[in-house]
Amino acid sequence: MTISTHVLDAARGRPFAGITVSLQRRDGTEVSSAETNADGRITGWGDGLEAGVYRLVFDTAEAAPFFPEVVLTFDYSDPEQHYHVPLLLSPFAYSTYRGS
Repeated sequence: MTISTHVLDAARGRPFAGITVSLQRRDGTEVSSAETNADGRITGWGDGLEAGVYRLVFDTAEAAPFFPEVVLTFDYSDPEQHYHVPLLLSPFAYSTYRGS
């Protein structure tokens, strides 16, 4: 299965295109890097990844300068499941959840 993300502009109610996101192991080793598409999404990561703790590092400097980087760390405990880790971003706040 795979890991995906979706970056949403919570202030405007729109997707954030062009956000660079790095998928990393817990030790900081980069597994992959991509940029959100026009719908604010990156899909298809994780094929062949081992279970473990990973993080998504979002370069949000242009989108929300107060938060130049957002790091979401999660436990990829069952590679047989799909992991969707969205980021809702506004100028002075952000949130996340485990999506479907």
